[in-house]
Order: sequence, then C-alpha cells, then structure tokens
Amino acid sequence: MPTDDALSRYSDWTYFAAVAIYVVAMTLYFAEQALSRAAVKEAKVLVGAGAAEPPEGKQRDVAFPSRGERFGRMAVSVTALGALLHLVSLVLRGLAAGRVPWGNMYEFGSLLCLAAVTTWLVLLQRKAPVRHLGGFVLLPVVLLMFLGGTALYTTAAPVQPALQSYWLVIHVFTVATSSGALLVPGVASVLYLIKTRNEANPEKLAAIANRLPAAETLDRLAYRVTIIAFPAYTMAIIFGAIWAEAAWGRFWGWDPKETTAFVAWVIYAAYLHSRATAGWRGTRAAVINAAGFAVMVFNLFFINLVVAGLHSYAGVG
Repeated sequence: MPTDDALSRYSDWTYFAAVAIYVVAMTLYFAEQALSRAAVKEAKVLVGAGAAEPPEGKQRDVAFPSRGERFGRMAVSVTALGALLHLVSLVLRGLAAGRVPWGNMYEFGSLLCLAAVTTWLVLLQRKAPVRHLGGFVLLPVVLLMFLGGTALYTTAAPVQPALQSYWLVIHVFTVATSSGALLVPGVASVLYLIKTRNEANPEKLAAIANRLPAAETLDRLAYRVTIIAFPAYTMAIIFGAIWAEAAWGRFWGWDPKETTAFVAWVIYAAYLHSRATAGWRGTRAAVINAAGFAVMVFNLFFINLVVAGLHSYAGVG
C-alpha cells in the first residue's frame, strides 16, 4: 500500500510540536518547584524573624505560593495538550503508512513515550502530591522523543513481510505501552535513591533532593504503578512467545531481545515479590526497581541497535 506523503509530513510536524510543548510543560513544572521552594524559604525567614504565620485560609494569598500553584496547573494543562498532539501524530502516521503506527523504533519509541505521559496524567487525576515530579518524568520523554525524531527517524512505509501479522498489533502495542508505564516508577525509584542519599549526606544532591516529594511518597508511587504495569508487561512477553511459535516454530529461542526482556521481567517480579512477602521497602526495593528500568533502557537501545538477532527489525535510517 503506498504511503501518503502529506499525512506523513503532518505527522512529523505534530510530533515535533508535541516535543516542543513537552519542553514548555517541563519548564513550567520546574518553575513551580523553584517558586514553591522560594516561598517556603521566605516563610521560614519571616517566622524566624518573629513574624506570625499566616492563618490557615490565607496561605494562598502569599505571592510565591499562588504563582507556583498557577505554574503547576499550567504545566498539567500544557502536558495534556502535548499528549493530544502526540496522539494525533501517531494516528496520522498510521494513516500515512496504512498500518498500525508502531512498526519501527521511531514509532515504537513514540508510542512508549505517549504511554508514559498518559500514565503520568492519570496519576495526577488521583490527587497524589506528586506534581513536582512532572519535570523529571518529562525529561526522559523529551530526550527519547528528540532522539527518535532525529537519529532513529524512519520515513512512513509498509513493514517487512515478517512483521505483517495481527500479532504486531497486539504484541508490540502491549510491549510499548507497558514499557512506557514502567518508565514512571523507574524515574520515581531513581529519585527516591537521590532523596534518601541526600538525607544521609545533606551536602550532596541537595539542589534536586530538596525539591522532591517525601521519600515515602516516591516509594509508594513506584510500587503502585509497577503493580499495575507488570501484568501488562507479562502478557506482552506471552504474546511474543505465541508470535514466535507462529513465525519461527518455537516459543522461545534465547534471542538477545527475548532474553533481555525476560531478565527485566524477572527483576520486576523480584521487586513485587520482595515487597509482598519479605516486606522490602525503601532503598532495597528502589534499587531493584531502578535495575529493572535500566535493563528496559538497555533492551530498547543497545539490543535493538547493536546486537544482531531475530528481532532486528528496527528500521533505523
């Protein structure tokens, strides 16, 4: 089926527009952090100098907190706008290529990032005190999308015959969306380690750690998202095994990508098991979860781009 060049161009434009909007949202999140931090410092100085603390209902009248709150709300709205443009980009890409828009690394990465942003927006709707994490969540999303739109970009085209299967719709979609959802707890666990390390050594990493939510909030966030995303990731591996049997006549062949995906699954399973049975929380659990996140990133880039295997359909060019 021939591709539609006009739709492909529109897809590219909306893709980079989404990246630009995510950058704006990330800046607003960090601005909220800075303003809120400055307001807290100012309040402490005033109270220390003998000024009375403002009444409970008057906290929002202080200039810095109200500005920080406005920046935070703007950041969420801008993030939602970016996600909408991001979705439009994927839809246009699919229409241009005449297939589902996750047939190469550029498209896979785009879908993964959209899943990460969507997961973040859903978390914000639960009224959890984690909005200050928005800049840190969007930072890897922006980096991945910039890399995808430049070094990994591929023109819209039909996929190779080996990928022309309904399992492309099921398996790759499940892998991308579950991996994107797992990006959020991965970031939370890394930030947890930064937070707790700063508490033990206040002179190190203070600029970042002081702007983060409480360590317990980060730990709880990482666990709750992982416990939801892990079953989807498990199904993705099962779907891949079924597709492998249909395509290559075996369910498992220890291909590099299969093996690395299984290693990541084992790490995440160990993380959830240790939390549920041994009661591991805090630093030990965060290290395991961060290790799973690191293996996912390794699988996405090194295995896809460097190691040759049966899954070498990256289509980079």
